[in-house]
Amino acid sequence: MSNYDLKNKTVIITGGAKNLGGLISRKFAEQGANLVIHYNSESSKSDAEKTLEEVRKLGIKAIIVQADLSDISKIDQLFTLAKQEFGGIDIAINTVGKVLKKPFLDTTETEFDVMSDINSKIAYFFIQSAGKHLNDHGKICTIVTSLLAAYTGLYSTYEGLKAPVEHYTRAASKEFGERGISVTAVAPGPMDTPFFYGQESSDAVAYHKSASALGGLTKIEDIEPLIRFLVTDGWWITGQTIFANGGYTTR
Repeated sequence: MSNYDLKNKTVIITGGAKNLGGLISRKFAEQGANLVIHYNSESSKSDAEKTLEEVRKLGIKAIIVQADLSDISKIDQLFTLAKQEFGGIDIAINTVGKVLKKPFLDTTETEFDVMSDINSKIAYFFIQSAGKHLNDHGKICTIVTSLLAAYTGLYSTYEGLKAPVEHYTRAASKEFGERGISVTAVAPGPMDTPFFYGQESSDAVAYHKSASALGGLTKIEDIEPLIRFLVTDGWWITGQTIFANGGYTTR
């Protein structure tokens, strides 16, 4: 069984300052969750401070933590700090990701390594640290991409290096299940955020908008409720990657 209420639960959200992560922070705070809001670098600091101010107005406890999680030791430090501040951790959500749109033949080893670190290695060790530190009956959720089910070029390192997270999710759910911990991944379609537009031409944007059966890009407001469901009432779903994209791709 599980306690579905977010009130007084402690939640770690990587990339929790802005875009989807920022919305998760605000909506979870509205439900009474206490937050550890991670942000990557100085460029996101003002967003993190703004989100922190907004959520604290709701009467919850929250802190912001800057860390470049490609230094894997920082991931475990993030969980350790959260336990010190709040006494325990109930939910861990990883929204970290990086897109590279580039032809296969032009991709460098350095670009591959960076994409591997951000999209795959961080995800692996985030789930590992969550498994070490979460309270029993905790919840883990990772954001991946609907391109995992696409037949397309130009995103080889993005979709290819997000793909292992499905396997990490299955393995962790099996290993952590005896403690009542559920582990899921959510695969949004192209999201209407600055994260998306930086990689795409106007023609590509138009294509992505037309490709979903329901029309348009995925909104962060469409994804946050799904994540909230998976870490509360939907706790019985585990080991799964859920595609939420308006019919952009499917399996």
